[in-house]
Amino acid sequence: MDFALLLVALTALTGLIWLIDRLLFARRRAAGGKVPVVVDYARSFFPVILLVLVFRSFLFEPFKIPSSSMMPTLLIGDFILVNKFAYGVRLPVTNTKVIAVGEPARGDVVVFRYPQDPRVDYIKRVVGLPGDTVSYRDKALYINGEAVPQEVVGRFIGAGRGADMTGAEERRERLAGEHPHHLLVRQSPMYQQPGEARWQVPEGHYFVMGDNRDNSQDSRAWGFVPEANLVGRASVIWWSWDTQKDGIIDFGRLGNVIR
Repeated sequence: MDFALLLVALTALTGLIWLIDRLLFARRRAAGGKVPVVVDYARSFFPVILLVLVFRSFLFEPFKIPSSSMMPTLLIGDFILVNKFAYGVRLPVTNTKVIAVGEPARGDVVVFRYPQDPRVDYIKRVVGLPGDTVSYRDKALYINGEAVPQEVVGRFIGAGRGADMTGAEERRERLAGEHPHHLLVRQSPMYQQPGEARWQVPEGHYFVMGDNRDNSQDSRAWGFVPEANLVGRASVIWWSWDTQKDGIIDFGRLGNVIR
């Protein structure tokens, strides 16, 4: 179900009912006539639905992490807020940009419409910008011919639905700026995933990868993300609940800024 389309339809329907009643019927009831139930519901729900539509379409949209592809940065069961105006103000449903605000930077964690099925939202990290040459070999990333700095920080210990990543090598990588991110790689031959190649990022597109490098379907497998498919930048974790961790809420992750 397209939730954005549903919100737009409900906003239009309740608003139209309220408006028609105000213009045509409200004065006739001034002497004490009873307000029809459908009108009463419409004028009660219209402001609420409109507020939710504006907040979700132009400010922040909630998103649940469905897989382990962004571990250790994001865990299965994390609920995040996506900044919808970071890369431009877009209309709901059509995703048409009406106001240009900014562009993704290298290292941003972004939510986007999956190019092969725009009904599905994906979340990955931007590693290649328009015009970049991206290479990946021997578990290392190269941008425009230069290796992206990495350092091993230890072995990862997973829990709940992420327990299968226990033992993976955890590395700290610096794509850009002063905020490095962590990633996971497997050294065992059984985890040698396809995707070692060289790519030239076309204009208006981005190359994205998951932080769980050996367990992520990303640009290495299906290509580039068009600028028009961007939904927004992942900003903060507002809830974290893995049902396989005894249903315990991970309060330590709440409020964490996503980098």
